[in-house]
Amino acid sequence: MKKDYLSLIALAAALAVPGQASAKTGDIQFKIFATYVAPDGKIRDVKLDAIGLPAGTQAKADDNVTPTVAIEYFVADNISLETIAGVTQHDVNGRGGLSGATLVSDAKIVPATLTLKYHFGKEGGIQPYVGAGPSYFIFIDEKPGATTRSLGATRQKMSDKLGAALQAGVDIPVNDKGLAFSLDAKRYFLRPTATWYAGPTPVIKTRHTLDPWVISAGVAFRF
Repeated sequence: MKKDYLSLIALAAALAVPGQASAKTGDIQFKIFATYVAPDGKIRDVKLDAIGLPAGTQAKADDNVTPTVAIEYFVADNISLETIAGVTQHDVNGRGGLSGATLVSDAKIVPATLTLKYHFGKEGGIQPYVGAGPSYFIFIDEKPGATTRSLGATRQKMSDKLGAALQAGVDIPVNDKGLAFSLDAKRYFLRPTATWYAGPTPVIKTRHTLDPWVISAGVAFRF
């Protein structure tokens, strides 16, 4: 985790340019992104195993690309609040003792996130920023994978979880009417619990390091 913090701090430092931010208090900025989501998914702890997982079982969530939007409100000339909207879908696959197995299928995630951002840069120029804030991950419609079904699981549930996000990015103006090209990087930190059921009975419960990188590129319009 320390390396992740240092990576974002280094990115922010490289982007930072002294000067006054061009956005004004009360401005609203709307962004449309193509977003690459790269979660971890590693098992941190096996809390329950009534099925008999093979020794050395590990897990990894697959990556996805999805559209997202962001809405940002400037509470001061260089300080804003931003929230994002989007849904991303992932499978969780086995590693180690269950290499190649599908453990979770089609888990949809809504990452409800609010970040407080500080913007750098000269008037009318490139606008780097850094941010941080809470995130609440909501899991929807997840199912047991083919492998866990074959082991007797009939239902699967990921726990909704409160976590945190660090953020760094840059807005590059295209014209003087508020249109910009935007690049954004977030690292989330959260530890959800996955539970598999056979009928009403829980048979496997594991705690995971999800911690996705979320990298976005798109257009922004300020008004």
